[in-house]
Amino acid sequence: MLRSRALVLFSSSGNALLRPVNRSHLRSSPVVVLPMSNDEREEVGLLDAVDDIHGGVIVELKGPMDCKTFVSSLRASLSHWRQQGIRGVWIKLPIELSHLVQPAVQEGFCYHHAEPTYLMLVYWIPVSENTLPINATHRVCIGAFVMNEKREVLVVQEKCGILRGSGIWKFPTGVLEQGEDIFAGAIREVKEETGIETDFLEVLAFRQNHGAFFGKSDLFFVCMLLPLSSEIHKQESEIEAAAWMPVEEFAAQPFVKKHELLKYILDLGLAKADRNYSGFTPLSISSAFSEELSFLYLNSRGL
Repeated sequence: MLRSRALVLFSSSGNALLRPVNRSHLRSSPVVVLPMSNDEREEVGLLDAVDDIHGGVIVELKGPMDCKTFVSSLRASLSHWRQQGIRGVWIKLPIELSHLVQPAVQEGFCYHHAEPTYLMLVYWIPVSENTLPINATHRVCIGAFVMNEKREVLVVQEKCGILRGSGIWKFPTGVLEQGEDIFAGAIREVKEETGIETDFLEVLAFRQNHGAFFGKSDLFFVCMLLPLSSEIHKQESEIEAAAWMPVEEFAAQPFVKKHELLKYILDLGLAKADRNYSGFTPLSISSAFSEELSFLYLNSRGL
């Protein structure tokens, strides 16, 4: 809900004095009164904000706003929130209002994260340790082990990245999209890179790596999928070549022998196929906090 409306008066020292007012006298948004020259005063609207669940507020700017108006409203709002005991202030700034970034930073706001259409700025009000959550620390990737009945594994050579032009065959890999489940991302990446339709079987293992992408950490899920088709149609934009390769030929590559991750992916996939190794399967579960279902990846053996 929107924070309660109030009138804020600024004394001659510049301090804000919070005073409840008759709601029938308010406009559609909260207002403050700022002192002007010749004893005149100017009304400035407070920024509309929504409470978060941790004692802070979230401001989502949408309409046009010039820098002068924004700074006046921001200063008055911060004073108002400080007196209310608000701790953290989040401002979601759309790309159309990017001209407001500099004045917000000059008022003490810091970058938190950015998406294609907005920048999130944050401000910690109390004179105490900042306990606001930091930006996302990890990106999530998958590697796909797909083996057919001939014991051939699905492999690719990349046009882009560190292995470009090396002639090295590797398993299909990729980064999950926002809101995408691990199993869905694995199926999609295999389809995009090779044209092969698959069913997801299990997460065989996962690896955590640090400093992988602009200083972020990386969670890499090794997934096993069952092929539903065999005819390869490689992705022209990113894949130099794609093929079904005998397991022994893939394992004999010098790079595979040196790169432990590829070796373990191969070993885990063969252990699942030949020796009843059990990984993690997705189980749809409900939550007391949301109507949306999520997935718990578990080893069901023994349950």
